[in-house]
Amino acid sequence: MSLINVTNLTFAYEGSYDNIFENVNFQIDTDWKLGFTGRNGRGKTTFLGLLLDKYEYSGKISAKVGFDYFPFHVENKEYNTLDVINDIHPDYQHWELMRELSLLKVSEDVLYRPFESLSNGEQTKVLLAALFLKENNFLLIDEPTNHLDRKARKLVSDYLNTKSGFILVSHDRSFLDNCVDHILSINKTNIEIQKGNFSDWWENKKRQDNFELAENDKLRKDIKRLSDAARRTSNWSDEVEKTKNGTRNSGSKVDKGYVGHKAAKMMKHSKGIEQRQHSAIEERSKLLVNIESSESLKISQLAFHKNQLVELENVSIYYGEKKACADISFTIEQGDRIALSGKNGSGKSSIIKLICGEDMNYTGTFRKGSQLKISYVSQDTSHLQGNLSNYASDNGIDESLFKAILRKLDFSRVQFEKDISTFSGGQKKKVLIAKSLCEKVHLHIWDEPLNFIDVISRMQIEELLLEYSPTLLFVEHDSEFCKNIATKIIEF
Repeated sequence: MSLINVTNLTFAYEGSYDNIFENVNFQIDTDWKLGFTGRNGRGKTTFLGLLLDKYEYSGKISAKVGFDYFPFHVENKEYNTLDVINDIHPDYQHWELMRELSLLKVSEDVLYRPFESLSNGEQTKVLLAALFLKENNFLLIDEPTNHLDRKARKLVSDYLNTKSGFILVSHDRSFLDNCVDHILSINKTNIEIQKGNFSDWWENKKRQDNFELAENDKLRKDIKRLSDAARRTSNWSDEVEKTKNGTRNSGSKVDKGYVGHKAAKMMKHSKGIEQRQHSAIEERSKLLVNIESSESLKISQLAFHKNQLVELENVSIYYGEKKACADISFTIEQGDRIALSGKNGSGKSSIIKLICGEDMNYTGTFRKGSQLKISYVSQDTSHLQGNLSNYASDNGIDESLFKAILRKLDFSRVQFEKDISTFSGGQKKKVLIAKSLCEKVHLHIWDEPLNFIDVISRMQIEELLLEYSPTLLFVEHDSEFCKNIATKIIEF
């Protein structure tokens, strides 16, 4: 066991006026299994870069261990997988590699195939196995789940649960809950560490938020009461002061000593009220700084003239001689939220393409309602560019609603001025989801919409969908999201 100490860490990218981190202090035990969470754009990957000494910063990061980052950059993907592993870590024992691959259910034959021929899931598992061959290093694992189906996620999560000494960036709640024992969270104003898994951290956060909201309400009432009292005391003081050089109503002379004493007493009382008022304002200013909240939204989907929108009966899709999927049968009715479930390559995206109107070679019966309007969110975000106002205009959507949804998903107003191409992967996905929710359609189809999107935004999207209740067909490997959202699950 050793410690990683972060002291007075302050960092901003060159040319930026905003610090991503400012006077941050915390301590990490290298035996911990840390889940790293925080909104998109808050600096998770940046912090990992600072640990790897990629950037100049002020403050101090001290550690008696080296750091390794996942995913490794593979320079020569055409090489056999065994050669790729040798490039990453030349000094390993072959039996150790076989042990790690066995734990990850990867067969030995992948070692003798070109790395580029492996599926995304196989590549992820091989690189993780190579990562854990290294000893005495603290491991920085950045979003390993993005290319894993649900079964593979469970397998990798179980694998990581047997390890220790890492920071894991993941936005999958079930994945985190299964394999971490501490949470490192980047909040709006600070970084904090708590013992436990993600669900423990989230329950603590909700308790803290509710406590702060109650305290804020109490202090707001106190401040109003004290302000009213200060105003009354000030009025009394003014009235007393007026009598100092005059007479009492009875016509007798004023006792100036008495009046002066009374005025001084009132002044002291007024100062006491003012001091308590300032203390209450100061206490209130410390509250609500890390609460993740935003306004509710009103969104509506078009009603279709028939209850049944789409029907598939024994549909099989082919690419040449290759069968992408076989004998798929289900219907989509208004109000359904259907999750397509199955391992990568089982044909889920092919079914989506068919429903969206692409020309596909298929057998079986496929019916789609005439005049059915569909909004599609793809996995790919590489085409996004330009500013958000022009993007809304070009896509014929309500700019105010579009930006309101993005505000709910933690976009700052400064972000609205930037080019979309500079956004993080998660922010780009939010742009596609916000656009889809603004479109006047009968059916939403989302293909792995949550890749790169932070956990809190995932929960907000859940809330939005449950409140708004659109007809939705989606592919998503986040088991918690599927459990909460899907009214039907179609297994491939």
